[in-house]
Amino acid sequence: MTMSGRAEKFHIECTGFLNAKGEPMSKLPAFAEDRETLVEMYTAMVRTRTFDTKAIALQRTGRLGTYGSSLGQEAIGVGVASAMTGDDVFLPSFREHGAQLWRGVSLQELFLYWGGDERGNDFAESRQDFPICVPVASQFPHAAGVALAISQKKEPGVAVAVAGDGATSKGDFYEAMNVIGAWNLPAVFVINNNQWAISFSASLPARGWNDGGGATLVECLTYRLGDHTTADDASRYREEDEVRGHWKEEPVARLRNYLVATHGWSKQEEEDLLHALTKEVDLAADAYLESEPEPPNAIVDSLFENQPNDIAALSEELRNG
Repeated sequence: MTMSGRAEKFHIECTGFLNAKGEPMSKLPAFAEDRETLVEMYTAMVRTRTFDTKAIALQRTGRLGTYGSSLGQEAIGVGVASAMTGDDVFLPSFREHGAQLWRGVSLQELFLYWGGDERGNDFAESRQDFPICVPVASQFPHAAGVALAISQKKEPGVAVAVAGDGATSKGDFYEAMNVIGAWNLPAVFVINNNQWAISFSASLPARGWNDGGGATLVECLTYRLGDHTTADDASRYREEDEVRGHWKEEPVARLRNYLVATHGWSKQEEEDLLHALTKEVDLAADAYLESEPEPPNAIVDSLFENQPNDIAALSEELRNG
């Protein structure tokens, strides 16, 4: 018996709206006509960057743990979260500060998390959302499980998982994508392709992409302007000229330029916004710094609702010093 096959051909559309100067490149979505909506999204992006700047300053002075910056990538987090509903479940990696803030995670909670405090993942709002995931790609199987639960319970909402481009080199990602695709589960996987997987350029690995109805994969193209984390020195593996060129494309300035040109965003409004957000972030940082530290046993007490005997014994040992 002979078998013949053919190579499937498909096209993945790439959509962009504003050029480096903030000028429309194509027809904009209807919400771009609404000044209030755009100002809300711009505010969220600037809040994210203001938090980012403060977090790095705290880490550099020994008052925060290793931190992953979202500099230059704020539009992805805010854009994803603004499209979600309260019924959705968010499964973030460690660079989605803008999305978390949009969905109700507080600035103080984020500072607590990056300071190594378990209370930073105990969100007062959006309690269905998952904690920050640092291991690369491990949140995608979690998202597949969430999507399966949503489907079986016939509930509204979708599972939304976000990770960097490096996650697409992990089996976790492909296994989860296979599940949500085969069962057509209500899940959206978003890849933040910031051109770097730690020190590995995104131009090097081979990749394949799917997208479709219930199970959807979205690739967002951006650029990581900062180091991978505060434990990294990106100057060791990329040229400053490359980074300098991408600063011309960063999303906050692009949206600000569009607001100025199209919706009359004023210098006074910009100054007032920066002043208000700086104060908001500083107050949250002060509250974090002034918070009483948790006891040592907190590190294990958050792992189980009903502790196994060995974990309970360890908790007691840590509690008693």
